[in-house]
Amino acid sequence: MQPTHRSSRILLPVRMSWVWATLLVALTLNLVPTRALPGMPDFVALALAFWCVREPLRVNMGTGFVLGLITDIGFGSALGQHALAYVLLAFIASTMSRRLLWFPPAAQALQMVPLFLMTQIVMLVIRLIAGAEFPGWEYFFTTFTTALMWFPVHFVMLLPQMQPIERDQNRPL
Repeated sequence: MQPTHRSSRILLPVRMSWVWATLLVALTLNLVPTRALPGMPDFVALALAFWCVREPLRVNMGTGFVLGLITDIGFGSALGQHALAYVLLAFIASTMSRRLLWFPPAAQALQMVPLFLMTQIVMLVIRLIAGAEFPGWEYFFTTFTTALMWFPVHFVMLLPQMQPIERDQNRPL
């Protein structure tokens, strides 16, 4: 039986400076004042989930908690709203990482939809408990746009790890 997904590249180990840089860019993109537009992706959730799947021992629930607190402070929302949602996202993404890595990026994106939806629901429930009004069903568009971003972000985040195509005839790999 032939594998359905074959990669011709071997990835180099990830540099933690690249991981932190991508998480900082995601945090900056989240804090840009475009959150009022329906369907804006949650870049922090996307980057956090991606690195929890790719590097579950280095990026974990603690990272999600810190990013969530910074996001809560940046948005002026109920303290802990994003933190709780990102901790749950990091936990489930880390748990699913070994299984998810067997799939191509498009299938990974489909499997991430329930996680991003869970993140949105947790944040919505906390907002409703705090006394906010229901924002409308367009609030959940963010789930699908974030999942759609998984496919291109997958390739951008892995660019520094990709080895050149040149093949050395003296090495078997």
